[in-house]
Order: sequence, then C-alpha cells, then structure tokens
Amino acid sequence: MDRRTFLHDLSRYALACAATPAPWRATRRPRLAGDPFVLGVASGDPTPDACVLWTRLAPSPFEPLGGMDGLPVVLGWEVAHDEGFSRVVDRGRVTCAPELGYSAHVDVRGLEPDRWYFYRFTLPEGGSPVGRLRTTPAPGARRPLDFAFVSCQHWEQGLFTAFDHLAAEEVSLVAHLGDYIYETAAYQDRVRAHHLFEVVTVEDYRSRYAQYKSDPALRAAHAACPWIVTWDDHEVDNNYAGLVGENEFESEEQMRLRRAAGYQAWWEHQPVRVPRARSWADLSITRSLDWGALARFWVLDTRQYRSDQACGDRTQPVPCGTWSDPSRGLLGEDQERWLTTGMRAAPSTWQVLAQQVMMAPFDRAPGEPVSVSMDQWSGYPVARDRLLAALAERPGRTVVITGDIHANFVNDLRSGFDRPDRPVVATEFVGTSISSGGDGGDAWDFVARVAPDNPHLHWQNNRRGYVRCHVTEDAWVSDYRTVPFVSRPGAPVETASSWRSELGRPGVERIG
Repeated sequence: MDRRTFLHDLSRYALACAATPAPWRATRRPRLAGDPFVLGVASGDPTPDACVLWTRLAPSPFEPLGGMDGLPVVLGWEVAHDEGFSRVVDRGRVTCAPELGYSAHVDVRGLEPDRWYFYRFTLPEGGSPVGRLRTTPAPGARRPLDFAFVSCQHWEQGLFTAFDHLAAEEVSLVAHLGDYIYETAAYQDRVRAHHLFEVVTVEDYRSRYAQYKSDPALRAAHAACPWIVTWDDHEVDNNYAGLVGENEFESEEQMRLRRAAGYQAWWEHQPVRVPRARSWADLSITRSLDWGALARFWVLDTRQYRSDQACGDRTQPVPCGTWSDPSRGLLGEDQERWLTTGMRAAPSTWQVLAQQVMMAPFDRAPGEPVSVSMDQWSGYPVARDRLLAALAERPGRTVVITGDIHANFVNDLRSGFDRPDRPVVATEFVGTSISSGGDGGDAWDFVARVAPDNPHLHWQNNRRGYVRCHVTEDAWVSDYRTVPFVSRPGAPVETASSWRSELGRPGVERIG
C-alpha cells in the first residue's frame, strides 16, 4: 500500500471511529507521563439548551499521539451551576480515541437558556481546569449581546497578550475568524519559534495546535466563555483556494491529502458542532447560530469552495485576466445559496456575517489603475456584488465581521462597488490580528495617500488586539481594543476607537 492510499484509508477509519468510538475497548486506566490536560478546555457553538465541550488528552504534546499509549480512554465530564461543583446539573463519560488524537467533544443537552454554567473533565488521576459556558437566549428573546471577535495569531511573530485582556472582558461569546495556527515558520523577526518548520501530516498539525494551545493566555480566553470558530488559509496552506495550493508543484491529490490532515486536526482542537463528512478533506463548517431573536451569526467558509485567485494572486491592477468572470466565486454555489436564502427568511434583528477576508475593496495605489487584492472579495467582484445586492434588499441590518488582513478597518458596504454612487447597505468591521505582523503601528503609511481612492473607508489602524461589540435592538457599537506591542510581555490595552451603527440606518459613525 502506498502512502497516499494509507492516509486516505486512515482518514476514513478515523471518521468511523468518531461515529462509533468502541467504548468496550476503553475500560482501563491510562498510563500518563504527565498532566493530560495541558492544552486546556473550551466550549463552543452554544444554543438555548446546549453547548459543545472540548479537551484533548496530551501529557507530552509534541510526541506522537500527544504522549498517550495508543489505547482509548474514558473521560468523565461535569456541568454545574457553581465553580465548586456542589450543584452539578449533568455529568457523563466520553471516549477519547487515538484515531482522533485523544480529543473529546461533548454536546451537552438539556441546559437552561441564557445562563452561565461551569464545566470540567475528570480522570481518576485528577481533573481538568474549570471552564465557563453560556447558553444563548430563548428563541424570540432580544437580550443584548456583548461579544468579541479575533483572528490571526502567529506564534512566532508575537505574544498572545491580547488574549489576557480578552479573558478579563465581560463578553458572552468570542468569534474566531481564522488563522488559528500558521503552517510555516517565519524566517526573521521571531519572538518565539515554532516546534517544526512546515506542517503537512495530521501529526504535524496536531503538534502545531498543541504548541499554540500551550499558551496560557489563549487557554484562559477559551475557558472564559464559549467560542464560534471558523478557519482561513493558514490552518492548511497560505492562500490556498479549493484544491489549489500556494506551491504550483503540489497536485490536487496532494492538496486533498493535506487539506484532510489540516481539517481533521482543526476539528480535533476546536469546540465545534459540525456535520460528519465522508472525508476529512470535505469537512463542512458552514453553519448559523442565533442569539435569541437579536442576532443570527452566519459562519462562512471562504477557502474550501472558492475559485482560484485571478491574475496570479496578490495585489494586481484591474481589470486583468479572469478577474471579472461571473463564474468565479468565493463561497461556492451551495454556500452562497444557503446564505442569501437564509438571510431573506431570517427574522433576527441583526444579520452577522462571520467570515475571513475583507469584503470592501481597498485600492492600494493612488489614481489609475485601481489595484486590489486578488485573495479578498475584491478579487471576486461579480460574486461580491451579487452578495451585496442581496444585503441591499433589507439595508441597515447586516454587519460583516472580518479578519485576515492583520489590521483594523471600518468600511461602508455599498450595494455594489461597480459604481461609486451605489447606496450604503451595511457595515464591515475588520479586526486586526492577535499577534501576526508583530507590534505594528498606528496606521499604514500610505493610507492617507489612497484615502480619496477609498471613500468607503472610515478608519484604519495597524496595532494588534481584538474588537469588542455591544449589540442591542437599536444599535451596534464596536470598540477597537489594541495593545502597543506584542514583542515583549506586559502590554496594556486601550480602546483605539469606537463606532456605532443604528438599525435600519445604513452607515456608521465614530463615537470615540
């Protein structure tokens, strides 16, 4: 059997084990070389009566199977009203299988809506750290929401100080918009080093996730509240598009194997509720989540189904090549149809698109010609304007939250960007990175020169941090929380600016 066939069969076997974990094999006590809970705990994808709990057993995270001995292990779990677990509301057991990296996913049901709980995992040798989860409000409720969104945490380029501050915020939810890990190592300006250079196999990706989750600030932010997680490119390969990798010499078959490894490791390390797939390479993470009747989050995948970037990728003057070909898309036909049909029918006050790459165009060159990124929505103008036209059917109720670009932006979204007189229909808040790009600065040097070419851009900033949002029936307020440095510990946090959008009034105004 050759290597590719072996990996394909191993992926199929792992999926089968996920569905039927064979608990009869897991009645023994494991032999542990150290603390099996060093990667922490997490919760995610909450509903009014349920939430997913996560951990992964890994006493020696950089050894094969995290230092476990290759046999399944039964893990206990508990959910309680109090941190001391004197009022336990539910408990059970879950099997951690070696085929799935000894990860545990528990979909706890029967919880009360709109309340906080505490949870932990247990083994005879000891328990995990305690985490908090919150269920969402009951259907029809319009309780205000405080949440934050983050993205892009390059281990080597900076410390995760922003997560220390985020863990102390009073938020009920965190949305992570991708680039949770980075697949390659940096050549210079490293604050700390990756364990491996470039990750390719599922064991490689597991090791990379384990290194990131060894960061205490990231673990604290996960333990503080539930997360909604999606991926971008670096969870597999920089700027990949469907089955087209960054390196031209990689075949589609090789990219499918790499995507399967990256997607499996992503699932093994995230508190997500996603449907089973026939192959890890085709794992679907597109889903929606309601915060009562106040907001519906549409969690998008802009990598797996997109057409290849036009004109050789990167920033290019347009028009060029196949850039304006109407058959090219970023979401794929099925996901785009699901999104636009669902938004038209959704009764929620706010529609929130939780996605990866900037939707508003950003012309990086003054005057003519227009130069835009081929990897962002600006590289797929027909598909972008088609989606914006759908948002225009009910203007002033959609907010797009975005990551990827390692900088803060506040953008108007027009019903289309093919003409400058198109009306504003929605707002895009683009959040900076946690650490990618290093310390950064107040703004990119050239932004002032291209401001006349980007009239939809209200503000830009290049510090690291996160965006904290307060959402009510009437308005949405976004606070851009930034730290002055990530190259050394101890950075304070401040609010660099604050912005308000009113329901039914397309546009945004600065309030701080």
